[in-house]
Amino acid sequence: MSSRRKFLQNTMLLGAGLSMPSILTAADFGTFTRKIKPSDQLNYGVIGCKGMGWSNMNAHLKIPNVNCVALADVDQAVLDQRTEDVFKLRGTRPKQYKDYRKMLEDPDIDVVIIGTPDHWHCLNMVDAVSAGKHVYVEKPIANTIEECQLMVKAQERYGKVVQVGQWQRSGSQYDQAIQYVKSGKLGQIRLVKCWAYQGWMKPVPVLPNGPAPTGVDYDMWLGPAPKRPFNPNRFHFNFRWFWDYAGGLMTDWGVHEIDIALYAMGVSAPKSVMASGGKFAYPDDASETPDTLQTVYEYDGFNMLWEHATGIDGGNYGTTEGIAFIGNNATLVVNRGGWKVIPETENVDGQRVPKVEEVPHTRPSGPSALDLHAVNFVESVMANDPSQLKCAIQTGSVAAINAQMGNIAYKTGKKVYWDATKNLFTDIEANQLIKANYHNGWKLPVV
Repeated sequence: MSSRRKFLQNTMLLGAGLSMPSILTAADFGTFTRKIKPSDQLNYGVIGCKGMGWSNMNAHLKIPNVNCVALADVDQAVLDQRTEDVFKLRGTRPKQYKDYRKMLEDPDIDVVIIGTPDHWHCLNMVDAVSAGKHVYVEKPIANTIEECQLMVKAQERYGKVVQVGQWQRSGSQYDQAIQYVKSGKLGQIRLVKCWAYQGWMKPVPVLPNGPAPTGVDYDMWLGPAPKRPFNPNRFHFNFRWFWDYAGGLMTDWGVHEIDIALYAMGVSAPKSVMASGGKFAYPDDASETPDTLQTVYEYDGFNMLWEHATGIDGGNYGTTEGIAFIGNNATLVVNRGGWKVIPETENVDGQRVPKVEEVPHTRPSGPSALDLHAVNFVESVMANDPSQLKCAIQTGSVAAINAQMGNIAYKTGKKVYWDATKNLFTDIEANQLIKANYHNGWKLPVV
């Protein structure tokens, strides 16, 4: 093991509290980081600091050679809150920016975390890598297939390390489950089920338009999205349920589960997709994306089913989310709580016996998957080697494109067929929905 890799793993142990108390003061970090060579320091900026942008930054700040030196957000209240959060952790206050492009001009920033709404990811990422920054971008990587493809192109052109926040890739239970699937013990796998039932998600109440909150640059928040009056429903967390900015649960949760399914099965593109659903539970709430959806993907030799529902927890196999690989010998179920194998049985000498040995529910072990995902990214950046990433932009694009295909099938109401040789559907209407349509003077990046 290289000394640098050993250094990073040791600092992860420190941050995870495995070799010292888990609550570290700013003074503790100051004492430790003074021993870190300048060449081993990584200076981070964050674009979009409220939700997952901050969760990701917080995970990286558990690694002592990571510094948060800049924050960019359209909401001054969020900037002020996160500035104080960094101060409490590290004893320093990062610079603040309302326009992320100004932040990218700072040559001292090595890495950028992107936690903006989905419709911003492509512009943020392409601008960051073209400015010479490594990137950790939240999932799904983009709000259209065209943007996904463009972001892959940008990484390949500029050669920067780009990790996607599909952190399940770093979870021990997923690694164990994937290895079991690939072992062949399940027998022929005919169906893979992916699902997210989210009982905590209640109806989005209809609210009137009004002025943007004080300190919010609403025009900057809209960016390339269509011009609309400010509505609190479309701002911060709930942007997920409006087509202008995101793709609902199909892309929000779908990329996580679909990513594991496709990786285990060794496929990337379906032959066809069809979807059915709608606003069945809450037809009159403010959201646009479906609260109930079933999507069927056809691959060579098996189907994959995605399903989601908001407001209820009645998911498959007694779990609110997960992936099930259904084979002739057994079914493997994996989710954030662990994994198990449920054997099929057969008649042997008049008795029902399991075809394979049962694997009881096995919980994940070690540090959190998000923390491990952060360490994997830092290791890759320090080595300047994208091949070390658990979820590079190429990998993240596969899950995002498949999820976007599900939404396209839903919007068209058709069974749509994918031509992998052309990276296009065979349907004109579906192909129109691949494209990114930018507004307000913003242009799709040219790579």
